[in-house]
Amino acid sequence: MKLGGPRDTDEPEINLISLIDVLFCLILFLVVTTSFTQRSMLKLQLPQAEATAKAESGPPLTLLIDNEGRYFIGNNEVLKTDVSSLKEALVRVAGDDRSQPVVLRADGRAPHQSVVTALDALGQIGFVKISIATAPPARP
Repeated sequence: MKLGGPRDTDEPEINLISLIDVLFCLILFLVVTTSFTQRSMLKLQLPQAEATAKAESGPPLTLLIDNEGRYFIGNNEVLKTDVSSLKEALVRVAGDDRSQPVVLRADGRAPHQSVVTALDALGQIGFVKISIATAPPARP
């Protein structure tokens, strides 16, 4: 015996509002906790100096030298450590702009020859605005 009339069947549905709220909170958390400063992936121990740096216009080209004498332009490693390979990598990254400032960030424990090779390559290419990154002296 059928009591009542024809019954409408409820369609099952997935409530997306709670899913959207969870995803929004996750995205908000990631945006707030993300650091937007560019930091080197290598842990460098910079040499110390007391002079302060002048502010340059435009983003500088960064050349890193680690404690083993390996070269990194930005986040890319230069596989060979000779002058010609370093010059090719610098020209590839910098293009034709030789007025661009260059920051040489060499580890304090890096071989001196690696720093001289980098300065030689930069000079041969034609860069004139070269600065060497240092750390302020430790205060007792």
